[in-house]
Amino acid sequence: MNLRRSVREWVRDVAVTTCALMIGLVVLAGSRETYPAPPGPVEDIMEAVLGGIGLLVLMLFRRRWPIGVTLFLTAWGFTNSVSWGATAMAVFTVAIHRPWRSTAVLSVMNCAFLVVVFTVAPHELSTRERLESIVVFVLGYMVLVATGLLLRSRRQLVESLRERARQAEEGQRLRVEEARHLERERIAREMHDVLAHRISLLAVHAGALEFRPDTPEEQREAVGIIRRSAYEAMEDLREVIGVLRAPGAGEDPQRPQPTLADVPELVREARAAGARIELDDRVPDPAAVPDRVGRHAYRIVQEGLTNARKHAPDAAVRVVLEAGPELTVQVDNATTPGREPALPGAGAGLVGLAERVALLGGTLEHGAAGGRFRLRARLPL
Repeated sequence: MNLRRSVREWVRDVAVTTCALMIGLVVLAGSRETYPAPPGPVEDIMEAVLGGIGLLVLMLFRRRWPIGVTLFLTAWGFTNSVSWGATAMAVFTVAIHRPWRSTAVLSVMNCAFLVVVFTVAPHELSTRERLESIVVFVLGYMVLVATGLLLRSRRQLVESLRERARQAEEGQRLRVEEARHLERERIAREMHDVLAHRISLLAVHAGALEFRPDTPEEQREAVGIIRRSAYEAMEDLREVIGVLRAPGAGEDPQRPQPTLADVPELVREARAAGARIELDDRVPDPAAVPDRVGRHAYRIVQEGLTNARKHAPDAAVRVVLEAGPELTVQVDNATTPGREPALPGAGAGLVGLAERVALLGGTLEHGAAGGRFRLRARLPL
């Protein structure tokens, strides 16, 4: 027995039990009309108790054990007239929830039970009345069974349509995912064919220049930085291409991601390449900053230094890190009016930073004022 049903299921169960009660009362009235001898109070109480038990069994167990309930009520019908309505509605339940073979067997069994009951009935009934009673009950069963089978077919049709709609939606989603995957592969191929070629040439020429005997020592160090940076760029490009070709694979678990504690090393690399950078680190414990926030802060500083190299390669850069209720990251440098950028740029870096900051629920400000370009991000901790 499962009493945890939805309101809709309880309404249906009560409606079915009410129909069973009405059919049972009609049967009881017909039997009283056929046998006009007035029953005593004991018979009325027994009829009410036994009929109530049959109706209660129907309402509580018809969903879980429809066949068992039908067999029980068929036998229970020998004890009272009201349970006949519960038996009829139990067959109706079987027609809805079970295959048609089970419905046919139980319907034939109950019709045979009716034939036996009216055949052995007292002689007050004429042969015509017996036949009429059998025909009425059999037709009633046929109507209930046909209605139940119709409802079962309708439910199966609705379920089939839902399944088809779900499969169509799943197919559409797969087609969209396939189109996205093809586009990502195309982008990955373009990045590999264009960037990998240029960066590998840069690394090869830098390596050749680094190891030439006639290269001055001070230039050898700078060329070595160029060679190592090109190699790291190739590694970054390989990782990005791998993610593009295998969407959903995530980050490379063997390659650690940068955090806020790696910002000083980033600044040292930029200084080794000839940049003038002042780092004002006001974060007392970088390890206390969540890795996700620290990784975005690192990328913001990296993009700020890249922009400074592009647009003001000779200007001093100031990097400020400050922790409070939120992590503030600021990169600013002097601007050179009218000077062409040393490296080409499309502004995509700032767009990417805005997306990073938006993921954390922070704010990003950037722009030139007072002869300096300032990039400032506030990241919630």
